[in-house]
Amino acid sequence: MGQHINLLKLCVGAERVEDLETWQRHGHARGPDGLPRHVTRMWPKRVDEILAGGSLYWVFKGVILARQRILRLDEVDRGDGIRRCGLVLDPEIHRTEAATRRPFQGWRYLKPEDTPRDLPKARSEEQDLPPQLMAALAEIGVR
Repeated sequence: MGQHINLLKLCVGAERVEDLETWQRHGHARGPDGLPRHVTRMWPKRVDEILAGGSLYWVFKGVILARQRILRLDEVDRGDGIRRCGLVLDPEIHRTEAATRRPFQGWRYLKPEDTPRDLPKARSEEQDLPPQLMAALAEIGVR
């Protein structure tokens, strides 16, 4: 598998990873194949790099806390003539070390060397602390 690139996206409307998990369990967050997807208006130009192993890193209240592997990109037609990109995601949500990010709109590319590490499975079952506290702990190297 070649060099991959990741995407970074704000998880709007979610305060915690559990909120994302709850939202993705419902039908409106799933595509026709039953897999979770996130629809965005902009289509990434680096499709081959994304599909070479990239993930969507989710930002909650200014802190990266989770990622999902991107399985494919589907064109989404909502009948309004606008070509949208459906990021089809692996249903497994991997919690990551907390990493702060400044606010931005849309999505951004995220190089593999700039991504936070996944938390060990034992830690991924822990209840989330508030994102601001997780960010503060990450800044001092505690979490």
